[in-house]
Amino acid sequence: MTTFTLQRTIPRDRGYEVVVAGGGPAGCAAAIRAARNGRSVLLVEATGALGGMGSNGLVSNWYSLSDGERILTRGLFWEILERLQREGCLPPTTDIHDPLWQQRLHGGTGFNPEGLKRILDRMCGEAGVVVRFCTRLIDVNREGDRLAGVILHDVEGYRHVGCEMAVDATGDAFLADLMGIPCRRAGRDTPAIMPPTLCATLVNIDFDRFNRREYERIVLEEVARGGFSQPDRHVPGIFRTGPNTGIQNAGHLFDMDAINSESLSSGYADGRRLAEEYLAFARRCVPGCEEAVLTSTAPLMGVRESRCIRGAYELGYEDFRERRHFDDQIGVYNKAVDVHVYDTSNEQWERYLSEYEQMDKLGPGESYGLPYRILHAPEVSNLWIAGRCSSSDVKVNGAIRDQPACYLMGEAAGLAASLAVEGRVSAPEVPVDILREKLRAGGSYIP
Repeated sequence: MTTFTLQRTIPRDRGYEVVVAGGGPAGCAAAIRAARNGRSVLLVEATGALGGMGSNGLVSNWYSLSDGERILTRGLFWEILERLQREGCLPPTTDIHDPLWQQRLHGGTGFNPEGLKRILDRMCGEAGVVVRFCTRLIDVNREGDRLAGVILHDVEGYRHVGCEMAVDATGDAFLADLMGIPCRRAGRDTPAIMPPTLCATLVNIDFDRFNRREYERIVLEEVARGGFSQPDRHVPGIFRTGPNTGIQNAGHLFDMDAINSESLSSGYADGRRLAEEYLAFARRCVPGCEEAVLTSTAPLMGVRESRCIRGAYELGYEDFRERRHFDDQIGVYNKAVDVHVYDTSNEQWERYLSEYEQMDKLGPGESYGLPYRILHAPEVSNLWIAGRCSSSDVKVNGAIRDQPACYLMGEAAGLAASLAVEGRVSAPEVPVDILREKLRAGGSYIP
C-alpha cells in the first residue's frame, strides 16, 4: 500500500482528567462511575446514542445475570435495570425484584432499546459526564508510556483533547492498538473470526403463541428442507422486548472482519438481506409471527470478535473451567463459553452444542472471577481497556463479551481511573483493596 502524509495544525481543546472512548456498556459505566467519583470526564461516542450493542446494535436482551442463588450483576448495571423497570421499558413478564426471577439460573430479560438510550443520557448528565456524539477517535498523543491526549474528529473537524487517564471501551481495542499494546486479532492470530449478526426490531408478535424453543426446532426443519440461503443451524432467534415487540437475532455473516472497512461495509448490506429473509421465514412458519413487521435493522453491527488486548493477565479457559476466583477480582460472572459457529458445517454445529449446551454450562451457585489485571497492560501506564476487548483467550472472550460483564468491567475501569487521578498512580499501582471496597459500597457483588 502506498502512503500519503497528512500534516495539520488543529485546535487544542480543554483537557479532562479521564477520557473514555466508546459509549457502549463498558464506556458508559466507566464514564458515569469516574464522574460520580469527582473526576472531569469526556465520553466520546461515534454514533448519536449511548448504549452500544444494547441500543444501536439492537441486542436488547440481557441474560446470565443470576447464578441461581443470587444476582451477580449488581452495582451500576443493576441501577440501570431498575430504572428500565420503573419507566416501563421491560417486558410485562419481568419483575426484577421478584425473588423467583432473581434466583432463576442464568436468568435475564429483554428491554426497550430506546428507553436505554434515554436513561443513559440522563445518568451521564446527572453525573456531569461531557458526552460528544458523532465523534471518532482517530489518533493519539503519546509521551513515553503515557497517553497524553487523543485526536478526535467531529462535525467541526479535528481537535486535540488532553487527558490524565483514559479508558478504551471501543470494543475493537482501537485506542489500545494506537498506543502499541499487543492485541490478538481475530482471523489473523486465530484460525477464523466468530461471525457477527445484524439484529433487527420486530413488532406485531403474539407472544401468547410464540415459543422460542419451538422457533429453534422449526429453524432446523427449514434448514433440512433447504429453505434458507445458507444452511445455518445456529440461530439465536427472537427475544421479547415489550408487549408485542422483539429483537430478531438471526443470520451469521461468516468471514466478516469488523475492523476491515470493505468487509464491514459488505456485511451491513448482507445483514439487511438476511434480516428480511428470516422475517419472511418467521411469518410463514412460526406461530405468533404471522403478522410480524420488521421496523428497523440495527445501525450498529453486532460484532462478537475483533481485537483483544494481551494485558497484565489473560483470563483463560482453565480459569473458567476451574471456576477460579481472584484476590483482585472486580466482579464475577457465570455466562457459559458462547463461541458461535465459524461456518455451516456439521463439525462446527456439533462443536457449539458440546461447548455451550453441554460441557460449559455453569450450575447453581457457580461463577468465575473477573480480575482487575485483565483491564490494563504493561505497555501503557494510564490506560484501562474494558469490555469485549479486555484480556482473555478466545473461549473466555466468548463468555465475557456479553453486555452485563462489560458493564461490570467498565464500572471498575472508570473507578480505577478516578482513583489513579486522585493518588497520582499508574493503572497497576491502583490499590485494589480500596477499588473493591468502593465497588462493594456501590452495590457490586464481589465475594
